[in-house]
Amino acid sequence: MDSLTLRQPDDWHLHLRDGAALHSVLAHTAAQFARAIVMPNLKPPVTTTAQAAAYRERILAARPAGSNFEPLLTLYLTDRTDPAEMAVAKASGIIHGCKLYPAGATTNSDAGVTDIRRIDAALEAMAEIRLPLLVHGEVTHHDVDVFDREARFIDTVLAPLRARLPQLRIVFEHVTTRAAVEFVRAQPPQEVAATITPQHLALNRNALFQGGIRPHLYCLPVLKREHDRVALLDAVVAGDPRFFLGTDSAPHARNTKESACGCAGIYSAHAALELYAEVFEQAGALHRLEAFASEFGPRFYGLPLNAGQITLQRSAWTVPAAYPFAGETIVPLRAGETLGWRLAPPST
Repeated sequence: MDSLTLRQPDDWHLHLRDGAALHSVLAHTAAQFARAIVMPNLKPPVTTTAQAAAYRERILAARPAGSNFEPLLTLYLTDRTDPAEMAVAKASGIIHGCKLYPAGATTNSDAGVTDIRRIDAALEAMAEIRLPLLVHGEVTHHDVDVFDREARFIDTVLAPLRARLPQLRIVFEHVTTRAAVEFVRAQPPQEVAATITPQHLALNRNALFQGGIRPHLYCLPVLKREHDRVALLDAVVAGDPRFFLGTDSAPHARNTKESACGCAGIYSAHAALELYAEVFEQAGALHRLEAFASEFGPRFYGLPLNAGQITLQRSAWTVPAAYPFAGETIVPLRAGETLGWRLAPPST
């Protein structure tokens, strides 16, 4: 197979930042994806529908000429989220979910939720209007091993939440463990789904230490054990509609990654589909890529499938060592390495 044509996909978990950073990275995503769920962890975070609407306008203004890319906005939940804001968000037509960041779990999560029970009223309002909860699924207790935070979150937060509010729709974002796969598979497919990143499909935690510490492979949730990676791969190879594409592409300037306290986040937007295609091909499952990338996500979110198409060509190319980023540079996933698939330019 020398080319692969797919219904145009969407990215169901993306960080675009703001300002000059937004302008630096948006073109990569807009070249591949028709839509993307955009994370709200800006500084300050996007906590209201009015703030989301303003952010959406900034994203639209940053699109490359001729682009029809559509940002799908989200709200950042805090201990003080007003339950009444949920109805406003749903009615706006631009908000497609609310994000749960446990306080301190990842980049710009300091304003996140300190205890899930503090937002019960907001969650009940979301359940009533069927507004999805998008979950960063990790506990942040200092006594919990960083590699066990996702499994502990399932046991102490997510499973009890499902028992209390079974009608609440949940996207368990960037799942990384066998425990998460098993949890999602045990839920009704119309109520609970999950996104999976290219790095968690392709790499295990050994990659963080090959030839020395690899800061550009550090993300949260952190890469896990090989049996966890295999469980994620099994889920997508099986064509389970509860699991779909979400890159969690998270841009950070090189100097903030290569520092005494490096930021968590992997930038993959430059070659997202190529990275997924490589994984699916190695697993003998290229025929599963279109549904994973282009069908399962829209169906869960209740949105129409995209009408357009994109084509990947078998063409070896070397990923640049860095890309410009807001006056600095950003080191992408697989920098300096060869990929075997490449996005074909749009037909004219």
